[in-house]
Amino acid sequence: MPRQYIDCREFPSTMNCSVALSADTEGELLDAAVQHAVAVHGHTDTPELRRQLATLFRSGTPPLQAPAAQKVAA
Repeated sequence: MPRQYIDCREFPSTMNCSVALSADTEGELLDAAVQHAVAVHGHTDTPELRRQLATLFRSGTPPLQAPAAQKVAA
């Protein structure tokens, strides 16, 4: 399986987070993403948060330049 990543720069936030995380396994990436979401963004570790984060994973490695922010439905 190729390396996977999640990039906070893709999602607008008041803190303009610039963290991108990558890992060789989905489980490792999910654990790191949940820890970041809880510690930095104030989310609660729930099964729903884990499901949402997993849908945001991309194959490969994060780009050096910040990607365009996606609009998040309210």
